[in-house]
Formats: sequence, C-alpha cells, structure tokens
Amino acid sequence: MEIKPILPEKETPAASESAENLCYKRYRMEIDGLDCMYVKYARVWIPDPEEVWKSAELLKDYKPGDKVLQLRLEEGKDLEYCLDPKTKELPPLRNPDILVGENDLTALSYLHEPAVLHNLKVRFIDSKLIYTYCGIVLVAINPYEQLPIYGEDIINAYSGQNMGDMDPHIFAVAEEAYKQMARDERNQSIIVSGESGAGKTVSAKYAMRYFATVSGSASEANVEEKVLASNPIMESIGNAKTTRNDNSSRFGKYIEIGFDKRYRIIGANMRTYLLEKSRVVFQAEEERNYHIFYQLCASAALPEFKTLRLGNANYFHYTKQGGSPVIDGVDDAKEMVNTRQACTLLGISDSYQMGIFRILAGILHLGNVEFASRDSDSCTIPPKHEPLTIFCDLMGVEYEEMAHWLCHRKLATATETYIKPISKLHAINARDALAKHIYANLFNWIVDHVNKALHATVKQHSFIGVLDIYGFETFEINSFEQFCINYANEKLQQQFNMHVFKLEQEEYMKEQIPWTLIDFYDNQPCINLIEAKMGILDLLDEECKMPKGSDDTWAQKLYNTHLNKCALFEKPRLSNKAFIIKHFADKVEYQCEGFLEKNKDTVYEEQIKVLKSSKKFKLLPELFQDEEKVLSPTSATPSGRMPLSRTAVKPAKARPGQASKEHKKTVGHQFRNSLHLLMETLNATTPHYVRCIKPNDFKFPFTFDEKRAVQQLRACGVLETIRISAAGFPSRWTYQEFFSRYRVLMKQRDVLSDRKQTCKNVLEKLILDKDKYQFGKTKIFFRAGQVAYLEKIRADKLRAACIRIQKTIRGWLMRKKYVRMRKAAITIQRYVRGYQARCYAKFLRRTRAAITIQKFQRMYVIRKRYQCMRASTIALQALLRGYMARNKYQMMLREHKSIVIQKHVRGWLARVHYRRTLKAIVYLQCCYRRMMAKRELKKLKIEARSVERYKKLHIGLENKIMQLQRKIDEQNKEYKSLLEKLSSLEITYSTETEKLRGDVERLRASEEEAKNATNRVLSLQEEIAKLRKELHQTQSEKKTIEEWADKYKHETEQLVSELKEQNTLLKTEKDELNRRIHDQAREITETMEKKLVEETKQLELDLNDERLRYQNLLNEFSRLEERYDDLKDEMNLMVNIPKPGHKRTDSTHSSNESEYTFSSEITEAEDLPVRMEQEPSEKKAPLDMSLFLKLQKRVTELEQEKQSLQDELDRKEEQALRAKAKEEERPPIRGAELEYESLKRQELESENKKLKNELNELQKALTETRSPEVTAPGAPAYRVLLDQLTSVSEELEVRKEEVLILRSQLVSQKEAIQPKEDKNTMTDATILLEDVQKMKDKGEIAQAYIGLKETNRLLESQLQSQKKSHENELESLRGEIQSLKEENNRQQQLLAQNLQLPPEARIEASLQHEITRLTNENLFYEELYADDPKKYQSYRISLYKRMIDLMEQLEKQDKTVRKLKKQLKVFAKKIGELEVGQMENISPGQIIDEPIRPVNIPRKEKDFQGMLEYKKEDEQKLVKNLILELKPRGVAVNLIPGLPAYILFMCVRHADYLNDDQKVRSLLTSTINGIKKVLKKRGDDFETVSFWLSNTCRFLHCLKQYSGEEGFMKHNTPRQNEHCLTNFDLAEYRQVLSDLAIQIYQQLVRVLENILQPMIVSGMLEHETIQGVSGVKPTGLRKRTSSIADEGTYTLDSIIRQLNSFHSVMCQHGMDPELIKQVVKQMFYIIGAVTLNNLLLRKDMCSWSKGMQIRYNVSQLEEWLRDKNLMNSGAKETLEPLIQAAQLLQVKKKTDEDAEAICSMCNALTTAQIVKVLNLYTPVNEFEERVLVSFIRTIQMRLRDRKDSPQLLMDAKHIFPVTFPFNPSSLALETIQIPASLGLGFISRV
Repeated sequence: MEIKPILPEKETPAASESAENLCYKRYRMEIDGLDCMYVKYARVWIPDPEEVWKSAELLKDYKPGDKVLQLRLEEGKDLEYCLDPKTKELPPLRNPDILVGENDLTALSYLHEPAVLHNLKVRFIDSKLIYTYCGIVLVAINPYEQLPIYGEDIINAYSGQNMGDMDPHIFAVAEEAYKQMARDERNQSIIVSGESGAGKTVSAKYAMRYFATVSGSASEANVEEKVLASNPIMESIGNAKTTRNDNSSRFGKYIEIGFDKRYRIIGANMRTYLLEKSRVVFQAEEERNYHIFYQLCASAALPEFKTLRLGNANYFHYTKQGGSPVIDGVDDAKEMVNTRQACTLLGISDSYQMGIFRILAGILHLGNVEFASRDSDSCTIPPKHEPLTIFCDLMGVEYEEMAHWLCHRKLATATETYIKPISKLHAINARDALAKHIYANLFNWIVDHVNKALHATVKQHSFIGVLDIYGFETFEINSFEQFCINYANEKLQQQFNMHVFKLEQEEYMKEQIPWTLIDFYDNQPCINLIEAKMGILDLLDEECKMPKGSDDTWAQKLYNTHLNKCALFEKPRLSNKAFIIKHFADKVEYQCEGFLEKNKDTVYEEQIKVLKSSKKFKLLPELFQDEEKVLSPTSATPSGRMPLSRTAVKPAKARPGQASKEHKKTVGHQFRNSLHLLMETLNATTPHYVRCIKPNDFKFPFTFDEKRAVQQLRACGVLETIRISAAGFPSRWTYQEFFSRYRVLMKQRDVLSDRKQTCKNVLEKLILDKDKYQFGKTKIFFRAGQVAYLEKIRADKLRAACIRIQKTIRGWLMRKKYVRMRKAAITIQRYVRGYQARCYAKFLRRTRAAITIQKFQRMYVIRKRYQCMRASTIALQALLRGYMARNKYQMMLREHKSIVIQKHVRGWLARVHYRRTLKAIVYLQCCYRRMMAKRELKKLKIEARSVERYKKLHIGLENKIMQLQRKIDEQNKEYKSLLEKLSSLEITYSTETEKLRGDVERLRASEEEAKNATNRVLSLQEEIAKLRKELHQTQSEKKTIEEWADKYKHETEQLVSELKEQNTLLKTEKDELNRRIHDQAREITETMEKKLVEETKQLELDLNDERLRYQNLLNEFSRLEERYDDLKDEMNLMVNIPKPGHKRTDSTHSSNESEYTFSSEITEAEDLPVRMEQEPSEKKAPLDMSLFLKLQKRVTELEQEKQSLQDELDRKEEQALRAKAKEEERPPIRGAELEYESLKRQELESENKKLKNELNELQKALTETRSPEVTAPGAPAYRVLLDQLTSVSEELEVRKEEVLILRSQLVSQKEAIQPKEDKNTMTDATILLEDVQKMKDKGEIAQAYIGLKETNRLLESQLQSQKKSHENELESLRGEIQSLKEENNRQQQLLAQNLQLPPEARIEASLQHEITRLTNENLFYEELYADDPKKYQSYRISLYKRMIDLMEQLEKQDKTVRKLKKQLKVFAKKIGELEVGQMENISPGQIIDEPIRPVNIPRKEKDFQGMLEYKKEDEQKLVKNLILELKPRGVAVNLIPGLPAYILFMCVRHADYLNDDQKVRSLLTSTINGIKKVLKKRGDDFETVSFWLSNTCRFLHCLKQYSGEEGFMKHNTPRQNEHCLTNFDLAEYRQVLSDLAIQIYQQLVRVLENILQPMIVSGMLEHETIQGVSGVKPTGLRKRTSSIADEGTYTLDSIIRQLNSFHSVMCQHGMDPELIKQVVKQMFYIIGAVTLNNLLLRKDMCSWSKGMQIRYNVSQLEEWLRDKNLMNSGAKETLEPLIQAAQLLQVKKKTDEDAEAICSMCNALTTAQIVKVLNLYTPVNEFEERVLVSFIRTIQMRLRDRKDSPQLLMDAKHIFPVTFPFNPSSLALETIQIPASLGLGFISRV
C-alpha cells in the first residue's frame, strides 16, 4: 500500500527529487521562525567539500533581506557566505555545546545532518564511544579495535535495566528485546544492517551472546553454546575477505532463537539469503575466496588430510586469483581447529566432517582442471589429467564420465536427444557453474544440519530473531548481486519507515497531541519498479525463458518499458548495456552483463547425475537428493502457526537445478519469495534496529571519515529517522523535568503547586508562537530548535545572573579591599607619627644628657688637674726624705757588712783547708768506685743492646707492649738499684771521709808519723789526682748514661704513646665496625621485618584467596545440591505416583543416616559393617564435599583394614582346620577342658560376688564403727575411702569385663565344637547302625559288645582321673580364695592404719607395704619353685604376661578415669553442699549436748547440670518444633539470642554424657539437615537467614567452647569447664558446621543484595539528595529514570532505613559483632560496586554536580557507620573507588599538575576506569568545561606503568571470604530456661 501523508500547507515532493535536496527543503520548514537565532556570535554549519560540514560563527546579526552572512571559521579565517537567491535558505544552526555528545541524537535541539554527524564524531573520536541512539535505532560505529566492553560483567550490568537508563550498547538493545518478549508476549526481531566491514556480524554475534548468557538453556544440552558455536561454522563457509572487510559476510542470515515459557533458550533456527556463489570461482584483486578453503590449505599437513592431496593456497586457481591468500593477524590453521570443534559441538560427526572437507577439496581440484581446444566449438581434457583424477577419486565417480560431460552437453527435443560438444569457454563456464552448484548445495546442507542441531526438543513459546543482512552497496561495477542486495534494503527501509512513523503516531496519540500526517520519503515506487508486474525482475525472468535471450535484449526491453515512464529509472548516456535506479540512498548504475546467467544459475544436468551416481561417497548424493522437491513460497511456514511461536523453518531459498524446467525458479524469483517471507516475519514481530557504520575504508582504529560516514547515514535511514522526528515535535520533556531545568526562568509568584499549570504559564510568556509547542498528558512537546531557544534564554538568564553575581562579588571584594587598604594606611600613619614623636623625644633626651655630660666632664678635668699637682708635690717631698734616710741607712749597713765579711772570710779560709783534705779522701774513694762503675757499665751496655734488639724485633705489636712495659719496669728497677748503689757508695764515702778525718787528726796528732808518711802522702795525692780525673770521667760517663736513659725513656714513652694512639685508632675502628655491624643488623632486621610484614600480608592475601576459593566451592556445591534436590523432587513428582494403600514417607525421614554421619572412635569399627549393609537399600542424601573427601579417605583405610582382617581370617581358618584335626583325635580331652573352664568361670563369678559383698560390708563397717570426724562427708579419711572404693569398683568392673570375655569365649568355643560333636555322633550312629545291620553273625555282635564295655571302662577311668584333677584344682582355688581373704583382711587393716596416719605418711606407708608384699610373694614363689627351675621360669613368664595384661587394662581404664574425674568433682561438690547444709541445720545446743550424727537433709532446689534429656523417638519432633516451624518474627523475637543453639548443644551434651554416639550423630545430622531445609524453604527471608546464621555460629562456638581443648577454655568459668564434652571429639562436625555457616552467610549476602540492588542506583545516583545542585539536561526518545523523587522512587533515606533494618535484625538475633562487621563490609562493597559500575556506564551521571551528590551520599553512609560504631569494619575502605570517582568528577582537569594530582589521588581506580570517567565527563551547564583529549592522553601516559586489571567494571557479585572468630559465651548452661512457647515439653532438664 502506498502511503502519501502530507502536511496541509505543503505538497508531496517529486519522486525524482534527491534525498539531500529534500532534506534541505524540509529543514527549512523546520527552522521557520528561528531567524532571531541568527545573531552575532551564533554558530552555524556551512557545506565543505572535504569535511562535508564546517563550523562558523556569525560576526554580525542577520537581518531579513541580507544576501551575505559575515562568518568566521574555527581556524580564524573570515568568510562571506552567500545565500541562495532563490530559496534564501540560511545555514543550519549549531547546537549548544551542552548538547554535544548526547547519547540520543533525538535529544539535539537542531535535528539535521551536520548536527548528527558532529555528535557521532565527538562521541567516537573524543569519548571513544561507538554506540549512539537515534530514536529507536542504535548506531554502531566499527572501532577496528578490540574494546573491553563485552565481558560478562557488562552483560550483568545491562541485564534488567531499562534501555534509556544506561549508555547506548548492543546489550541494551538485546535486553530491550528480551524484556519486551517477556512483558508483551510478542516475538521480537533485531535487524542489523550496514556496509561490508561495518561490523554487522560482530554485532549480531554479541546480541546472541547476550541472550545465551542472560537466559541460559532450559535443558542440559547447552543450547546457548550451540547457538554461539554456529558462528564459527557459518563464518568459515560464508565469510570472505574483501577490499573493505577481512571478514565480510557474503550471505544474509536470519537466526530465530527460541525460548520456552520461562524464557530460557531451547533452540534456534537459521535462514540464509543470497549466498555469493560467484566468489567460489572468482575473486577480485586483494580479495579471497571463502575462509574454509584457506583453512583447509593451511591444515594440509595434518595426517587425516593427506588423502585430500591439498597444498598451498597459491597452487589452486580458485584461491589464488585475488593475490592475497593471507590475512594479517589470522591463523587459518587455528581457525580450522575452531571450525572442527564447533562442528563436533553441533553434532556433525567426524565422518561427515571429513566428507565436507572432501567435497571442498574436490572443488579446489576441480578449479585446476584445464581444457584444450580442438576447434572453435569443441574441446577436450588431457588424458589422465591429475586435477580431474583427484577430483574423481575424492567424489567417487568415474573419470571418463566426468571428463566426457565436462566437454559435452545433452540437448533434448520432443523426439530426439543430441550430445553436443561445447567450446573451451563454455566448458570453463560449465566447470565453474558445477563448482558453484556443489558449494551452494553443501552450504545449504550444513545450514540444515546446524538447524537440526539447534532444533528445540520442547515446544517453543516465543522467539527473538537476529537479522544480519547486507547493507546498501554501490561499486564501480554493480551486477546482479548488488541489485538483489539493494532491492532487499529498499524493502527493509520501507518497513523501517513505516515502523518509525507508527511509533511517532502512537506517541502523539498517547499524549493526546493533535497531529498531522508527516511527509516522508516513500520508496514504494522503487519497489514497484523492481518487483511489480512488468518490473525489472519480471522482465528478467521472462528473458531467461526465451530460447535466445541475452543481456542486450533484456536491456532493450528495460529501456522500452521504463525509460521516460518511471522517474526512478534512467539510462546511462554512454552505455546501452546498463541502467540506473534511483534508490532511497543514492543512484546506482547496474551493468546488464551476467544478469541472465546469474539469474538462471545454469548447471548441466548430466554432470549432476554423474555426481549422484557416486556410490563410494555417501554424503555427495545427499546434497542433491531434495532437488526434485518443489518448495512453494508459503511452504516454509506451517499453516497453524501460533501467535507467539514459530517452528523451525528451512532455508527459504529454493534449490536451483531442478529437473523439471517448468517448475524451476530463477534466483531472482527465489530471492523475492524469501524476501517476502522475511518481511512477513519482521512485520509479525517487534523490530529493533542496529545500523552499523564503517568510519573509514582503511580499517584505521578510531579514525572518522566524514564523507564515508555521511554516505552511510543517508543510506541506512538514520537521517530519515531524524527528519521524521524533526518534522513534528522532536523535543519532549516531562513537566517535572521542564520545571527543574527552567526553574531559573520563573519568578517566585509564577511557581504554583500544580507543576503542569506552572509550565504552561511560563511557556506562554517565553514562546509567543503557540504552534512551537504542545502540552500533552505527561510531557511538553517542542518543535525543532525551541529547546535551543529555551537554552539560549536560560543561558542568557544565567549569564546575566552570573554577571550580577560577579558584579556584586567584585564590588564587595573591592570595598573589602578599600576598607582593608584604608585601615592599613591609618595604621601606617599611626605608627609613623608615633615613630617621629619618639624620635623627637629621644633628641630632647640626648640634648639634655649631652649638657649633663659636658658639666661632669669639665668638673672631672679640673679635679684631675688639681689632684695631679697635689700628688706631684707630695711625691717630691717623699723622694727627698727617702733619699736622706737611705744615705744614712747605707752607711750603717756598710759597717755591719764589713764585720760580716771578715767573719765569713775567716770561716772560708778554715773551710778551704778542710775541703782540700776532704778532696784527697774522696779521690781515693772514687778510684775504687770507678773500677766498680766500669764493670757495671759493661753490664748496662749489654742490657741496652739486648733491649734495642728486643725493641726492633717486637715493635709495632700490641701484644708485645706489655713485654716492653715489663722490660721498662725492670730497667727502672735496675735504675733504682743503681741509684741505691750510688747512695750506698756515697754513704761509704762519707764514712770513709770521717775515718780519713780521724786519721788526719791522728796524723796531726802524731807528727812523727806524718813526717814518716810525707812521701806516702805525696804519692797519695798523685793517686787522688788520678782518682779525681777518673771521678770526672765517671761523672761524665754517668751523665751520658743518664742522658741515654732519659733518651731511651723518652723514646719508650713516645713508642707507648704511638701504640696507645694505634690502640685508640683500632678501638675507634672497632667501634666503627661495631656501629656498622649494628646498623647493618638494624637494617637487616628492618628489611626482614618489612619482608616479614609483606610476606605476612601476602600470606593473608593467599589465605583470603584460598578461603574465597573454598567458600566459592562451597557455594557451588550448595547450588548443585539444591539443584540436585530440585531435580529429585521433580522426578519424584513426575515418576513416583502413590499407590492405593501405601503412603510414601518423607525423604528426610526415610534415610537412616545423612551425609554428616560420623562414628565415634570407640564403636567406629563395630558399627561400620552394619552401616555398609544398610546403605545399599537406602536413599543416599547429598554429601558435603569436605565430608565426602574424608569419607573417601576413611573408606580406603577401612578397605585396607578389611583386607588385612581378611588375610588374618584366612590364617585363622587354616589354624582352625589344623586344630580341628587335633580335636577330632582328642574329643574327650576337649570336653574335659570345657568342663574345667566352666567350673573356673563359676568360681570366678562366685568369688566376685563374695568380693562385692565384702566391699559393701567394709563400707558399712567403716561408716558404723568410725568416729563422726573420720566418717563425716568431706573429711580427708572419707575422701580417701571414696578413692579406695572407686579404685576397687573399677577393679570389679575390670574383673566383670574379664568374666564376660571369658564367657563369650566359652560360648563361642561351645558353638564351634557343638556342630562337630553332633556331626560326629550322627555319623558315628549311622555308621554303627550300618555296621549292626551288616553284622549278621552273633559272634561278631558279642565281640563288638565286649569292645564297647572296655571302651566304657576306659572312659570311666579317664573321667575319674579328670574329676580328681578338678577336685585338686578346686582345692587349690579355695586355698587361693582363702589367701585372698587373708590378703583382703590385711588390706583392710592397712587401710585402717593408713587412715590414722597423716596424709604425708600415707603414701610412704602404702608403698612400703606394697614392697613388702611383693618381696614376700617373690620369696614365697622362689622357695616354692626352688627345686623346679622350669616351673619358676614359667611362673616368671606368667608374671610378665600378667604385667602386660595389666598394662593393657590400665590403658583401657585411662578413658574411664578421664570420665570419672569430672564425676568425682561433681560428687565432691555435692558433698561440700551437704556439709554446708548439715552445718547450717545444726543448732548450737545440739553441738554441745547431742552427739554429732550424719543427717540426710533434702535440697531445696535441684542442681541442674546444663544438659537436656530427650527420647530417641522425639528427635524429629525436636527438630520440627525448634528448627522447621520456628518463626524468627514470632516466638524467636522474645527469646535469648542463640537459644535454639544452646538447646541443641545441651541435648548433645546429654548424649555425650550417656556415651551414645548414635544419638550424637543422629541429632547433629538432623539438626544440619533441618537448618538446610528451613533455609531452602524460606531462603529469601532476611530475618530467617540471619536468625539461623546467628544460631549456627553460636552452636559452632559452643562446640568449641565446651570441647575440652585448652585453646578454647581460656575464657571459661570453672563451672563452664565442668560442662565440657567428655566422650566424643566433634572436631569434624565443627568443620561441617563451619561449612554450613559459610553457605548461610553467602545466602544472606545474596538476600541482602537482592533487597539492596533496586535501591542503589536510584538512591545513590539518580535521586537529588541536595536539591537544585544538578540540573536536568534535555533527553531524547530514550527517556531515563527521573532524578526527582516520586512516590515509588528509592532515595538515600530508603537505603539507610534498609541498612538500619538489617543491622537491628542482626543485633536482635545476637549475631557476633565481628560477623556483623563482615556483613556490613559486604553490603557497602555492593553499594559501592553497583554505584560505580552504573556511573561508568552512564554518561549523563558523569558531571561535577553529580560528583557532589555522590560525595554527600557517601558522607551520609559514613555517618551511619559512625553512629553504629562500625568504622573499623573495613566498610569505608570498600567505598574508596566510588569516593575517588566522585572526586575525579569534581577536581580540575586542565594542566599537567592536575594530571599528576589525579594520578596520585585515584589509586583505588584502575586506568581503564579513570580514562572512562574522563571520557564520559559531561558538563550539565555551559559554564563547565569539557575534558580535552590531550589531557586524557596525558593521564594515560602517566598511568601506563601502573599494573592493574584491564577490567572496566567492579565485580558486584564478589563475596569477601568470611571468618568466624571464636566468641565464647558467658551464659551458664544450667541457668537456661526453655519457654513453653517452643513446644518442647518432652525435653527435661538434667
């Protein structure tokens, strides 16, 4: 139907008018009335031949009538732009900068081509954004670069979001289609179109990946993987390299992805369109054949491909024509592996794959077949032509037949059949046609098998179709393929226009806006030209039926039919074999050559028959088996099609080459039918459009060619969408958004409570022309340009307000500056004047001081002069008087001195005489002393030489200093000795002098002697002279010696000082070395500490990673377990139908044991066989993974133990067989032994009874006979007695166990012997009976009787002997019993004596007595067996054996001792309480008067032990009432926190107290299963999950606290330590409970995440917490969520209220504080991650004002943490990336310093996140500045060395590993009361 709606005042444009001119004319209609916008500084777009459009600025206002516009280009060049004198069209206005880079092109105020082109360029080049909305169309620009925006995290971010809430993306379109399918119950289609190389296939692939990820599959067949796996196969056989694209799809495909009622993928179906078969046989320059051929050639070396005889791609004619066999960056061999894997996944077996590869290899070899011309009409193939031979071998056909029919053809007439040779050219064409036909059939066969693999096994409920089809194409030479492609695009464009028009109409009607029909370009005439009757396709089919039809005749028919009759058909001027069609995008010239041949798709029937006759190759005939079936245009769709579903459809293209010519359809006819079918499908679905744009022809990344882009925008319908939108009211605002944006244009009195009326009143004042806007029900609709006009008014108002603010602020600043300057001037003046006054006062003071100084100076000078004169006078007088006195004194002094001189001269003369005499005497002495000194000198010289040598030998050594010092000391001693000698000599000299004096006196007295001795005196004088000389010499030598000694001493001292200096140096060096060593040690210590800290951190990280890995495994296990349970329930519901009279029990009750069944260490080996027998008949419950591993290990150990026991059993059986033979030989003896053992057993039993009675009597006697002080409870004697009684009772128990063991052995032996005896007796009786029957002779009977009598006598004698021996043994036993009695009496006496002794002496006495007893016993036995050493040795051996037995018994009793120790403590406490009670109840009078007797006083209240007792049959009731039916919101609110955990643990304690491992195991298993069941049932309730997480942790802590391990008992009270478990170690169950707590924690996180998820984006990002900070920008067709808080909108307060609710619930349930911190940390991480992820995917949120909002919201969350005292929980750190992102939005982003600050600030953000935020940063107001591309490059350069994750989004699903720190409870178990509301009356406290 042709639609020609028009506006009332306009006429329909002519069909021949070009799209570009039409666009200009319509734009002129849109901007009428906007002349006021062409003012100075307004910016416009002007056409440019290079850049298509250039921006310019008006230099002066435009006035109506001006013919020239004064413009200035952006590069600064002035220009005069001449207006068209006819149309007077003004250039398009440029949008405000605030609107540039919008997500939706329809949000632009001016909707025209340059605005669209510029917006796309800015987003693509500056912001690196490849997706943009254009109304309902997603424009995708190929970046020619891998971008990290298609990961699973991005898929999860877009899942569930509205299409307008996130940035444009192919995932948003896929989500919208998926959501509409589920919401509207209507099938959907995604139409992906564009040029070759624009990215259509990749976009379709990502859309299918989104569906596969989001929906999953409904079965275990992984259908989504198969859907994705079909892409590699289809790309390999349908894609090829072209000059524009390395992976160009050379066919169109429509994939229907089927969904079930739960909207999960169940299957898919593919339809293909117009495969480019000509590429198989021909490729243009720089192009390739289909990828599969090159993949085969690259894999030719594989062993399985040897039979294909392939080689290099350059060897084959069909692969070498393009001259480009290799694609850069593509490994064909690896792609071959991927293709084969995809085939395997889709169910194509290896044999079929090899068949496909054989056919493809055969096509390659067929292309190398060469023909030789015989003449002009015939040709031949060389004999045994290798390529044809290989082809025939691969295809399994006869060489001669194929060679014949390649060179001949069959002509059939009505009567005869002719075989005609063909020319070489025709033969080559026939060969190529055969190759194309084989490949096309193989392509269809593969598509069929892919569809079979993807076929849905269940009923399809709905589907989403993805159409990946070629876009509009125009080349230098356009042929039949381009004609069909452009024909398909015409149909799709018509459908697109209708859909856009329909949406616009629905929008207007919904808002009740009066609307007129919009004029749009209708391409129905072009479609009629192609497909109508007598159209181009009709004429082409008619010409193909003609016998001699050719391209030339067809061209002439076209000219005759359409030329000058249809405005859309033209004939080229210089060609008669071409025609031109004016398509909606452009004019295209088609060459008629080849149209007929391609349309007929001729292949010779005989060649097909040869291939069909192949019997060795089964796949080949399959390709042609369906050719005889006629596929009607409607046969592809079932007649009874459901409204929402479609069954699998085969490829719509009919197969060519059918045998019946009248039914054979041409390619054009088939394509038209399939296109009609496609349009029917699309019209029955809701379409979604993706237009792929190729930015440049050179495949350069992020390079934008404006010319190529605008061509594609015109061709793909984007501009048509813009034009249709611009023709009406393209800009649409809600009333609230308009009010928020333009509130600044309103006055206070204009603001009413009714927002709608307020907006109406304001708009009537702002826009006078009412036709420029319309008021709808919820929105205001504006004409094109009106939003820009409002933005201009708003900007002017804001600018005026800014100027006023600036004026006021500047005035205020200047006034403030003036006041400050005036104040400063006054201050300066004050200080200057003060300084001057101070200077003047100082001057006055100095003047006065100078006068005073002068006065005192003059006075001083006069006084000084007077004093000088007076002093001179006095001095003269004194000198004169002194002189006279001195003269008199000198005279008197001379007289006195002369008298003194005389006296002294006289004395001197006497002394001279005396000295002469003395010298003579001294001379004699000196001669003698000289001789002695010489001797001494020699000794000193020798010693000096030795000292020098010693010094030279030992100089410089520190250890020799002491020797030198010692030597010096010795020399000092010698020096002292010499001095002493000299002093002695002097003494002797003095004595001799005295003697000489005496002699002289005697000589004087005796003159006679003097005269006689005169001569002798003379000689003596001579000798004295000699002696004097010698004395002088001696003195000189002495001086030299002293000088030498001084010198030596000085040198020694110098040496010592040098050594000391060296020593000090060495000490300093040593200290320095010590300091260095200390520093190095400190540094090493510090480095080691740092390394230790780092390693500790790394270990903590590794531990967290391992813990996270483990907890993820637990999570996965719990998920699989739930899935298993669900599947099991479904199977039970589907399969197990209840029979009459039989009721199925619940699965949880039917299983005897669960996965958590553990045996205790006592009964594990005994209980195992029973469990192993029971398990096969029971249903196995799901096992925990850790438990499974432990059980598996235990099973292996038990198997080994079983094997060893089996071996031992075999050995025992062999021994039993050997013993059996011996027993058969001696049956009477065995009977005697049995009798003996039975007697012994009876005696032992009686003895035990007697011992018991005696012990009881002993206890009674002690209580009756002893004094009350001794027997009173609590007395030391009483306690000792209790200990003795306990030990004796333990010994009795041991004896009892021995008796039981002996009894069991006897019974077993009897049972073992009984059958044998019975058997023997029976056999003997039967033998005897037979013998008696045989004995017929009486004599024989008599002899037998006699033999029996003798036998009886022998047996009687043996019996008597045995009886005697038994009696003897009995007597000996009685003797032993008597001795034991005596020993017992002695023990009693000893006990009584020990009780009388002090406690210190008791042990010693008991030891002494024991030693005495053992000694006596040994002596007794030594005397007894002294004569028989063998018996003594056997006695010693038995003694040793008994010792070993006693040790074993001691080991057995150790466990009993451990158990009884705590019972003794309890008993002691009870005794103490009895004592206290007795003392309290005895009055003082009774103490004095009455004798003290033990009194039994009843307790006032029962003393509970913190245990709960229940019956085994009440266990399920306990679990039901306490776990399954307990409601946290009901009864549990008023309970003690963790009460169910305490109750369960007290029940476990009682089972442990009873030593009942089965009861413990059953209770714990039922508890765990019950918690799992209630969480599965109510797992979405936060309170329930929190309640059981708290109780599970409390139960786990109780098991730790009361386990008896020292590490957990530190904080217990003594009473709590008494409540520890005694019999069982439940460490393995603690691990199971820990795993269960981890699973509950993860479920809790999922629950709170589901609750918080809808609130986060709205509350943290969209809601304006601070009103008026962020303005609302104009939005396009894709409306985003309003930031204004409506009634149903979440706010930050909603999030905080929810956090308060979570926190209060967890606190109320008594959850551990550390666990609450971990939950809060996880919640804050979720909030931060989700907020940041949405921020990174929303361009409209990246602004300065939004950063302020985010920081305020984060501060509110931090305040909440402070209020709850949770700042140390680590929650604030999880918000650090969000905080830094908000700071990044607010910081300055211009200079290098800003870049450095950003890099240092944003350490928690990755490089990709920082760059993404900077790219997305969008100013909300004109006063904000955009981030320059150069600044972003600077950031990237600075961050290039940072090693961080390339992932853009945070993992919002990440769960931190949880830990459960031990938190003991101070609550006493015995104080816990069980409320009646729990319904646990069957439980009793113990």
